[in-house]
Amino acid sequence: MLVASNVFMTFAWYGHFKLQEMKISTGWPLILIILLSWGIAFFEYCLSIPANRIGSRLNGGPFTLVQLKVIQEVISLAVFTVIITFLFKGESFHWNHFAAFACLILAVFFVFVHD
Repeated sequence: MLVASNVFMTFAWYGHFKLQEMKISTGWPLILIILLSWGIAFFEYCLSIPANRIGSRLNGGPFTLVQLKVIQEVISLAVFTVIITFLFKGESFHWNHFAAFACLILAVFFVFVHD
């Protein structure tokens, strides 16, 4: 559910750039772009909120809120990377981006290390 929600989130946040690149939304007022993004984000919320409730220890799940947040951020970055790689050919990744990704993976490791 978190992966699917992040697909919607990525399109809500960055999809309007692809529409602009394709000359679909050229000339649209900003408010229309915002409303389109909110419409897409609605589906992101329909998936992410239940996923977080199911996964949270507060509701019998296996993860703390901090763990859920770190997991969500790594999933978000992974989904973003895949979508940007396939949809935005002008964007490229450099060594420092991969170093940042490695740091996030280390963040996941550290958030699951128990005292």
